[in-house]
Amino acid sequence: MKHDHPHGLIHDLRAIALSRRRMLRFLGGAALVPIIGGCTSSDGDGGVDAAPDGTGACAAIPQETGGPYPADGTNGANALTTSGIVRSDIRSSFASASAVADGVVLRVTLKVVDVASGCTPLSGRAVYLWHCDRNGNYSLYSQAIASENYLRGVQVTDASGQVTFTTIYPGCYSGRWPHIHFEIYPALASATQGGNAIKTSQLAMPKASSDEVYAQASYATSTSNFSHITLATDNVFSDGATLQLPAVSGSVADGYTVALDVGV
Repeated sequence: MKHDHPHGLIHDLRAIALSRRRMLRFLGGAALVPIIGGCTSSDGDGGVDAAPDGTGACAAIPQETGGPYPADGTNGANALTTSGIVRSDIRSSFASASAVADGVVLRVTLKVVDVASGCTPLSGRAVYLWHCDRNGNYSLYSQAIASENYLRGVQVTDASGQVTFTTIYPGCYSGRWPHIHFEIYPALASATQGGNAIKTSQLAMPKASSDEVYAQASYATSTSNFSHITLATDNVFSDGATLQLPAVSGSVADGYTVALDVGV
């Protein structure tokens, strides 16, 4: 392959990935269909890992907005400086708050990998994860739960680059596809404000599991909202969600597990 610049193969592969996302945005509803092979691999129910291709390169997860309710100090509250934020089960509030978020159990496993070295696992990175409750409310912001801080937590990746959070399946509120926010920090010591994050992105919850969860009476507020939104019309995922759709398993009765490799 002829190069018209001095940056080499990795530069070309990243440029291809960017072009791919632009193509997916143009195709709208076809955003879940792989267009260019190589940097990703499907892993069931639409989930895609940032797996290495034949050259040892892999794709970085898209940078996204942290939204208006991050509680990372960039927009009001900062849960990152509250004692107790480092935990694996984020269903309950912590510190001086005590409520527990009800909903279908969800376990979220993220594997943080280095795109510059063929998806080598990155240990020692801090991951801050947060999302809305089953009614679409965010702790510390929404009036109904402004005094609570549940569904927020930080963990440090292990030797395999992984963290696993126990939480609930997030609700679907008006105008957004159901999603989970996360930020990645170089280390736990720097996970004190959003400005220190090296990556901010979102997981797009798979449609099949969302349909099952939102059929439950306890998620009634999500049913109508979900029927009026698609990945193609969502203002975050409309340019392609392939790298943000996790693999999923489980059921309403037993709880769900979602897993995604996150390239940074």
